[in-house]
Amino acid sequence: MSTAFLPGSFDPMHLGHLDVVDQALEIFGDVVVGVMHNPSKPSGLFSPDARVDLVKATVGDRSGVRVEAFGGLAVQAAARAGATVIVKGLRTMADFDIEQQMAQNNVALTGIRTVFVPCRPDLAHISSRFIREISANGVSVDHMVVPAVAAALTAARGTGAGS
Repeated sequence: MSTAFLPGSFDPMHLGHLDVVDQALEIFGDVVVGVMHNPSKPSGLFSPDARVDLVKATVGDRSGVRVEAFGGLAVQAAARAGATVIVKGLRTMADFDIEQQMAQNNVALTGIRTVFVPCRPDLAHISSRFIREISANGVSVDHMVVPAVAAALTAARGTGAGS
């Protein structure tokens, strides 16, 4: 089977992301979840190391999944990870419009193709941005994230910063 690369900031990882991991695992058998970090952008709520830990907690003991931090372009990270394909989840047609343009650039740069998988309809409303905002206002996000992420969000709210 092929190795798939699933890039993202995962700040934080949520059940929608996990659905995409599971779909990629079923199709390709080997998935590298690439926690991407761009040092020229604000770091977000959680540090890159904390995001790696939270992604590992989210994917649990799934055989065939590994989690690593990467910098640079996602397509470069995919090549470094030995991936033959990038997998991206889609929630809406707006996601498709943005992702298709990136996919075309990626294949032109490296020959690595992108495969799109639709998220489950019951998860389409979830986004990391909304999770951060909802949690920051003291509302439970337990139905959108695994317990370890919920606990990290509660702790971040208590300290005013990510770990």
